[in-house]
Amino acid sequence: MSAKKERTNPILAKHPMRNASPVTAILEAGRKAAPETQLPLADLRPRPGQPRRYFDPEAMRSLVASVRDQGVLQPLLVRETREGYEIVAGERRYRAALEAGLSHVPVVVRRLSDEEAQLIALAENLQREDLNPLEETEGVLGLLALRLEHPVEEVVALLYRMDNEAKGKATHNVMGKPDAVLVEQTFNALARGTWQSFVANRLPLLKLPGEVLEAIRSGRLDYTKARAIARVRDARARGRLLQRAVREGLSLSQIRREVERLAAEPQPTPGRYGERAKALARALARRRLDEERGRRVDELLSELERLLEG
Repeated sequence: MSAKKERTNPILAKHPMRNASPVTAILEAGRKAAPETQLPLADLRPRPGQPRRYFDPEAMRSLVASVRDQGVLQPLLVRETREGYEIVAGERRYRAALEAGLSHVPVVVRRLSDEEAQLIALAENLQREDLNPLEETEGVLGLLALRLEHPVEEVVALLYRMDNEAKGKATHNVMGKPDAVLVEQTFNALARGTWQSFVANRLPLLKLPGEVLEAIRSGRLDYTKARAIARVRDARARGRLLQRAVREGLSLSQIRREVERLAAEPQPTPGRYGERAKALARALARRRLDEERGRRVDELLSELERLLEG
């Protein structure tokens, strides 16, 4: 990556993230000098692409009870768009207010660009106590992407190049360059470990099976359950278990037992398939089948042929 021009985002320019928490600084900048007001819930809408996708049901029930009893204590941060007021930070409070039956909520309205709104949403997401490792990984990458003004894919590639160079595996001449320096400053300010530990322990999460990642991102399954399901090597068995877990609401212990059961099953090999096919062929040659059984055998053989052709 070549050196970029000086960053011009107003929020980023005011808070270079060197000595203070970037998350706190960004959120304070987002709410600064804006009066609090009340808006109808009907005028608000969640932000498309909101970083937070999973809302823990138990935590939401607790928040709904609190909102029903005391109201929304911290104002939502919103911006005005053509479609109405878009929630930049506070979607969880918005959902709780809806469920609690409130008609209005306190808000702070700010004029924010798309980039500034995304940065603030990411910063709020990283402050959550119930942030799971995948959400943290994608949140940090999103924050780095905005700070570096690079796509997330390029940020990941930069981190791997930095790691290889630091380990002496390759010379990419990236260490000490502006982008690498900004990466180090951001991790130091975030106080969530080093960029090296992030590369070793967090980036591998992005290599989870696609359907497992999607289940986490869409909020259909929490992280710990999805990680347990990802241990199933057979793709079809993994897909079936994933569907069951979502459909039936399986507990983590139930999922783990099912994963152990699948792991204990003998895995078929090509050689065993051939042996079984030969045994079945011999059995068919010895037996005379009536019309109904013969038709059923033909159907099963046709289905087998379709599977092998697919």
